[in-house]
Amino acid sequence: MTTNKGTLHPYWPRHLKLENFVPNDIPTWHILATLFSISGVLVLTTWMLSGRNSVAPMGTWRRLSLGWFAVCAFIHLVIEGWFSVYHKALLGDQAFLSQLWKEYAKGDSRYIICDSFVVCMETITAILWGPLSIWVVIAFLRQQPIRYVLQLMICLGQIYGDVLYFLTEYREGFQHSEMGHPLYFWFYFVFMNGLWLVVPGILLLDSVRQLTHAQSMLDSRVTKAKRK
Repeated sequence: MTTNKGTLHPYWPRHLKLENFVPNDIPTWHILATLFSISGVLVLTTWMLSGRNSVAPMGTWRRLSLGWFAVCAFIHLVIEGWFSVYHKALLGDQAFLSQLWKEYAKGDSRYIICDSFVVCMETITAILWGPLSIWVVIAFLRQQPIRYVLQLMICLGQIYGDVLYFLTEYREGFQHSEMGHPLYFWFYFVFMNGLWLVVPGILLLDSVRQLTHAQSMLDSRVTKAKRK
């Protein structure tokens, strides 16, 4: 658990030598409570907007899905965007978002050793899926024809990135976390990232169903027009 300067650190593998590491001074519960509180506010705000400001009425499922994309926009743009810009300074920085990443890195230390894959993946996620997540919320509220195409693109990108995220760590023997730890491994690493397989997977199927139906309707009209 020691760095090259003898400072204790909570990261795996234990032999990691971390220069300039400064332990968090914000409690874990505070970090998690803030993160989930902001996410809850975003879901609630989007729920209210989808009930008052949407062009057409939306069902419960659709309104919740927009809340999901609002949270995605926040996480991709703000949290992952912060990592993309400041990943080299995280170890010694005490800004709230830096401490959030140092806390999360207890479940995957690739984030504090500036692993090339996670830096590239998070940068792409922040640049592409963040802004598109905002757009998809607006597209559904305004009933833009492109809305299901956007949903398909975002979900496919999220799933692809998440699959690579898990597989690259699997190939390295899950060495960047304490295997089996209830909070760091199962909650941070498995559950939190697993959400980006399950929810986008459901929304991906939803997009496929909606787009297939739209194409079938168009094909039917074309066929009828030719028969005339």
